[in-house]
Amino acid sequence: MRISIAILTLLITLVSIPPLGAQELVDPTATRTLPAAEEDYFPFEDDFDEAFVATADPLEPFNRAMFWVNDKLYFYLLKPVARTYRVVPEPARVSVGNFFSNVATPVRLANCLLQFRFIDAGREVGRFAVNTTWGIGGLFDPARKHLGWQKKDEDLGQTLGYFGIPAGPYLVLPVFGPSNPRDAVGRVGDGFLDPWPYVLDETWEVIAVKTYERINWLSLDRDTYEAIKREQLDPYIFIREAYTQRREAMILE
Repeated sequence: MRISIAILTLLITLVSIPPLGAQELVDPTATRTLPAAEEDYFPFEDDFDEAFVATADPLEPFNRAMFWVNDKLYFYLLKPVARTYRVVPEPARVSVGNFFSNVATPVRLANCLLQFRFIDAGREVGRFAVNTTWGIGGLFDPARKHLGWQKKDEDLGQTLGYFGIPAGPYLVLPVFGPSNPRDAVGRVGDGFLDPWPYVLDETWEVIAVKTYERINWLSLDRDTYEAIKREQLDPYIFIREAYTQRREAMILE
């Protein structure tokens, strides 16, 4: 039953995830100072190399079709809801993001251990303890602000890459956005490490929490995807290469 709930939650959560993986792309807010938690939402480096080598994309016709579907979903549903939610003061939304990040510690911790990053694993444990207590249930991030303990973003897709599992061809998933077979499997695996299906009894409660988490995330986005659409001749190719380069960099880190 728990496994069924976890799978269903993973699928429903898709409805509220920014469709083009904006969290993996360029930060259009680089000219301003971001609150600590907000920086985590836009991790792609400023020095993206536009002279990239094209990613293998044998499924391009399918991928472009999914790109179009995700594009419409983003503009007609997800972003309007998130913009409405911006009536909530930004510091409050950042604190909500901190809270959800703290709850997701098991995913990062498990993948640090799987990659034998024991120092990073220890830091994740320390961050959780400090932020849960000193940070008032994870609403604040004193571990980062006062102790300099940076969150280590590790997931199962990176872990599989660490062990030499090839990424496979580029793949655009409906609603999920940019991915590849390795990262798609990783997403499913990480879903079983998500604490919410194990602490909430009702499926609808899990769905509501996960949906709210993603809407809050998107409310903090400064129109990343809109900037890409405006500035790139072919946003599909830009996003494809940006995603691929970032994932490779994270694995090699």
